[in-house]
Amino acid sequence: MLIDKKIDVPKNLIKIAKKTPFIPAGIVCAHHQLSMESAKLAHELGLINPIFIGDMSIIRKEAKKLNWNIKDFTIINKKSDQDSAIAGAQLASENTIKILIKGNLHTDILMKAYLKKEFSLIKSKRLSHIWHMSLDTINKPLFITDGALNVLPRLDIKMHILKNAIGFAKKVGVKTPRVAVLSGTEDPIESMPSSMEAKEIMKRAIEEKIDAYVQGPLAFDNAVSPEAAAIKKISGEVAGNADILLVPNLETGNSLSKIMVYFLSACAAGIVIGGKVPIVVTSRADHKASRLASIAAANIAAQ
Repeated sequence: MLIDKKIDVPKNLIKIAKKTPFIPAGIVCAHHQLSMESAKLAHELGLINPIFIGDMSIIRKEAKKLNWNIKDFTIINKKSDQDSAIAGAQLASENTIKILIKGNLHTDILMKAYLKKEFSLIKSKRLSHIWHMSLDTINKPLFITDGALNVLPRLDIKMHILKNAIGFAKKVGVKTPRVAVLSGTEDPIESMPSSMEAKEIMKRAIEEKIDAYVQGPLAFDNAVSPEAAAIKKISGEVAGNADILLVPNLETGNSLSKIMVYFLSACAAGIVIGGKVPIVVTSRADHKASRLASIAAANIAAQ
């Protein structure tokens, strides 16, 4: 981190997750210190019952280092990343697990296994990534989507991302989410395609009677700051009070979330939603608090 400030797991996220305790979770390539450590913390909090997938000998060694007796848990011994990912997808397909957690492997290997048609983990929705961002300076979470999966989503895909995000926000307790469709301006102008798309997304949301307030285009300041929105005379349910930021592309969402983490010590809980089971896809550089918060978010998404 670029500032010396503790990152805290949001208490409300843990509280909601505990409503459905010990959800079965498959940890793919669990032979990894941070993966085992976060799994232990999540189990001790009553969030998951882990199934370990990966190199059995290393998994047992890492558990021993943590003074964690895992003799009553299932370990599926797999030597390669691909085989571990396939085993995790198989468990999800068979309804043995309700959460898939990425351990020590590349995200694309896990996602390729998840997307295989033989497992039927994708139906009518499009997969999307969402961050549940929390700061000790604000009294509600901020959701950012999609900053890790869909690189430059088309308009129809953005509608899937929008609906996934609204559904997750409702599970976290936001009754009628306020969605800001971000661009670099609050006025739709043809020279900025994202602003035109934002206008169309708002139109479609109204036509489809989506149960949320959707407004766009909005620049970031107008989305989150009541003062900025007032100065620019931007009104509406969302302006200055957004719950969800629907970003125009992956770079925007990825940069925005990491700026909040590294400059503001935000806790970033990131998961992939829209499939049969949610997927925790934390980065190797993610803080321990973010890993635990991501597991809690996946627990909630699976409820």
